[in-house]
Formats: sequence, structure tokens, C-alpha cells
Amino acid sequence: MNYVTAGGVTVGLCLLGWQIITWWPGRKPLTKDPLKHAAKLLPWLLSWSYGCLTTLGIGGLIGTASSSVLGLSNWLGDVALFWGVGEHPGQLAAAKTFVPLSGPGNCTVLILTACFIAAVKKASDDQAGVLKRGAWCGITLGTSAGVAGFAAVPLALAVNWIGDHVYGAF
Repeated sequence: MNYVTAGGVTVGLCLLGWQIITWWPGRKPLTKDPLKHAAKLLPWLLSWSYGCLTTLGIGGLIGTASSSVLGLSNWLGDVALFWGVGEHPGQLAAAKTFVPLSGPGNCTVLILTACFIAAVKKASDDQAGVLKRGAWCGITLGTSAGVAGFAAVPLALAVNWIGDHVYGAF
């Protein structure tokens, strides 16, 4: 289990705020064609979901990479909070419980990792940045005690269900 600090959550919320502000088309265009503008968030949302999944008990290289990103984000955010506003570093902001991925769920995340790498390689530079920021945001907020951490529970259940049914069919 990876633990997130208040600094890590702060980094995740900064990434979320960046994405929303750069995406925001304005009230008038959004009300004119909401589906078109909402669809522009889909790649970021999918990569955010992938990032959340990598923090839920994944081991190996994927888990190590996710844990490293989370650790760096915790440190970066804690330093920013300490020097920026005088907040005490290292305060845990993790959820009390989490839903770990099952064996077949872990296998599904490995497949999603291959798909994520392919999507980043195929995407333009701007879109690749969106995908990477989405995964980074998901890693930092996936185990938080807030709404974003709460969203990781149905993601884990869905991936476990998919893994159980795909691998159970063999």
C-alpha cells in the first residue's frame, strides 16, 4: 500500500486544477456543445483512472514506478507546503481502507500498462503530456481520503471483475 501525504494530494490537486483550467472552453461554448467539450477530457480521465489503479497494491516494475512517482510527489508537495505556507510536512492524507487488486486484476493492469504506453507513444506531444499528467494525478490522488480516493474503489472493483471474468474464462 502506498501512502500519500498532504503534499502529495496538493500536487495531485494542482495537476487537476491545471487540467481543468487548460480544458475549460468557457460557459457559452460548453453550453452550445457539451458533448464535444466533455469528450476532450476523456483521454485525461482514462489516464487518471490508470494512475489510480497503479497505486492499489501493484508490485513489480509498475508498482515501483508508481511508488516512486508518489514518493517524489509527496516530497515535492511537502516542501512546497512547508516553504510556501508553513504547513508541517509528512501529514498522512491516505484513506483508512482501500480495495486491493486481485491476481487477475493485477494482470488486467499489466494489459492497461501496455495500452497506456502505446497511447503515449502514438499521441502528439501535447496529448502525450495530457496523458502523463492524468496518470500522475491519478497516482497522487488514488489513495487519498477525499473524493478522488473514493473513486478508486469502484475502479478497483471493476478491474477485479474484468480480470476475474477474462482470466476465469480460460
